[in-house]
Amino acid sequence: MNDQIIFEPFNLKGLSLSNRMVMAPLTRNRSANPGNVATELTALYYQQRASAGLIITEGTYVSREAIGYINVPGIYTTEQVEGWKLVTDAVHQQGGKIFAQLWHVGRLSHPDLLNGELPMAPSALNPLAQTFTPEGFKDTVDARAMTLEQIQKTINDFKQAAVNAVEAGFDGVELHAANGYLLHQFFNLYSNKRQDQYGGTIKKRARILFDILDELHTVIDIRKVGVRLNPSLHGIQGMMLDEETIAVHDYIVAKLNEYDLAYLHLTEPFTDVSGNPWAIQQVAKHYRPLYDGTIIINRGFNKATANQVLSDGDADLVSFGVPFIANPDLVERFKKDAPLNQPDPSTFYTPGEKGYTDYPVLA
Repeated sequence: MNDQIIFEPFNLKGLSLSNRMVMAPLTRNRSANPGNVATELTALYYQQRASAGLIITEGTYVSREAIGYINVPGIYTTEQVEGWKLVTDAVHQQGGKIFAQLWHVGRLSHPDLLNGELPMAPSALNPLAQTFTPEGFKDTVDARAMTLEQIQKTINDFKQAAVNAVEAGFDGVELHAANGYLLHQFFNLYSNKRQDQYGGTIKKRARILFDILDELHTVIDIRKVGVRLNPSLHGIQGMMLDEETIAVHDYIVAKLNEYDLAYLHLTEPFTDVSGNPWAIQQVAKHYRPLYDGTIIINRGFNKATANQVLSDGDADLVSFGVPFIANPDLVERFKKDAPLNQPDPSTFYTPGEKGYTDYPVLA
């Protein structure tokens, strides 16, 4: 096995990555300002980590209705676009590459975050989860089922967010269709009870993703668009596996071959699903034969296991989450086999620079 494969450069549809290490999307709740705008502190945080072959930002809200947590930056106002320009400029100054993750949480929200309105979702159901409001964690409520007009508006919101991302200087965008959020809610039988063109059959439940991709294709080079999926998510964010979970994700991945995407970003199971017949145990290995393009794999990798999955050919790039929080120079530390800083989870979602931009780098 080539133990240096993660440090090899990679051509991502014409975008030259300096290595195969990707910084995964990580919600950090640092936009504690009235407009939910990325700031100079945000820019510093990403600039510190620009040695990653590719950075994928924290999820950024595509609309006011998409909000599900406090202090998260959006990408739907002029001020927010200007804020993100600080970030992309800072990363590009260091020679880095950066995609914006476009996000709508769907039913994983609360009226306190939505000017008193109920969250929107495929169906009027409660995920029985919690979300972080200005008054702390609160239980979720019954969502309101989206009308066809609201679905079309949401599709257009993703389209405009992609336009805004290009304006902000991003190298591309990632559609967040994972982790129990809005698009994932459409895929799942337990969260989607619709009987119209967006519910019922596998094809109809997956339709919203492809409707969004078709719209994005009109405003951005589709080779600058990635999609994130988490097919084995179970018991988290109100999401439960169902008897068609594998089938719907297999359909989605196969159909994604019709789009010349930047990549498919997959996540290995968050929890032990070894006894669940509706779960995929090894996600990258399952989807490598089904997907013709670039695969990024995520979840709990270290240097050795990342090199292994790349050497096995099950993925082309590996994304790291928490290690990049605590180690802005993670690439350099891996190259030198240097010890890693330990993360402080108590500061993952708190305001200010503590636990954000103050982790030490190698001398």
